[in-house]
Amino acid sequence: MARIVMKFGGTSMAGTERIRTVAKLVAREVAQGNEVAVVVSAMAGETDRLVNFCREANPRHDPAEYDVVVASGEQVTSGLLALTLQAMGVPARSWLGWQLPIRTEEAHARARIADIDTGALSAAMAKGEVAVIPGFQGMMDDGRISTLGRGGSDTSAVAVAAAVKADRCDIYTDVDGVYTTDPRIVARARKLDYVTYEEMLELASVGAKVLQTRSVGLAMKEGVRVQVLSSFVEGDEAPAKGTMIVSDEEIEEHQMERQLITGIAHDKNEAKIIVTRVPDKPGAVASIFGPLAAAGINVDMIIQNVGRDKGETDVTFTVPGADLLRSIDLLEGAKDKIGFNRILSDDKVAKISVVGVGMKSHAGVASTMFRALADRGINIQAISTSEIKVSVLIDEDETELAVRVLHTAYGLDAE
Repeated sequence: MARIVMKFGGTSMAGTERIRTVAKLVAREVAQGNEVAVVVSAMAGETDRLVNFCREANPRHDPAEYDVVVASGEQVTSGLLALTLQAMGVPARSWLGWQLPIRTEEAHARARIADIDTGALSAAMAKGEVAVIPGFQGMMDDGRISTLGRGGSDTSAVAVAAAVKADRCDIYTDVDGVYTTDPRIVARARKLDYVTYEEMLELASVGAKVLQTRSVGLAMKEGVRVQVLSSFVEGDEAPAKGTMIVSDEEIEEHQMERQLITGIAHDKNEAKIIVTRVPDKPGAVASIFGPLAAAGINVDMIIQNVGRDKGETDVTFTVPGADLLRSIDLLEGAKDKIGFNRILSDDKVAKISVVGVGMKSHAGVASTMFRALADRGINIQAISTSEIKVSVLIDEDETELAVRVLHTAYGLDAE
């Protein structure tokens, strides 16, 4: 017998037929004698619909009331799944975020989980009752409903798994695991059996859409074993084995020889900004990035170029595409303090990243990337690295070609 947390995303909960399929998957785990808690998202598209209602009602809406509205999507699916399980003869009840409670802190619409009271929840699971919990929501210290930000149901599931000391947290999505790259771009992409927390965190941060970055970071911190698998199964068949996200130590038990590169990710939601003729003096770069940091805008790749004239330099960096116009406005507002000449921007770019813990102990990963791209005439506009990642910025139109070229260059193609 195991204690398992199962999480189902919006596409898995998109209508009563899909919810019946989810209920069958839950019932299968119960029939095997496992203790089960389920975390659910709102139906696909429902959160967007609720957000639009808030904007129509009041463009400058109160974040606390916004949370009341958008948290209702998960409340609906948790109740429907509990009802469906009951109809199948499986004991189940829903537990809303404030009923456990899931206590949160910081701000409405972007709250962070502080702790979860699991006394009643664990007791219910121990007696064979399935606990159905709406993801994405919790309760602030003042008793008001809060939400965790978009994609927060993954974080809810991992947090619940950590709190109840689950043996595993199964994240059901519309894909059957983590692949070496997007199989829609590379038909010979391979599904991975195991990925380390560190690798998954990097993949999620550079464009892989399988898991939310916060959820992976929390899983790594709490040591929660996470499995990614598909809820799209036919009839009563069992889902195929997915991808396990686990510690380095557990992977070494299964794989003595690790692949040098685990995966290739891409992200078209990037924009490049060049601030020209910035005074080349201490504090000048800080005056550029200070206003962006204060506004909560994440800056990724940064290059400080050699200036054409003595005492001046150009600074190039990337921001999320959605933050491009706001970033330009903030920089223009600080122009007198920064002392630049003009701002150039380009939102037709993409970030391509190669990720793998193997590069910690192997040289030549970056040179392989640069040579493979150069051989196909793909120009690199910016570079950033970490201990297990190399990312480059290229023209958006060359994204798919770059992914295919690199997938082959690192020997990731399935045989």
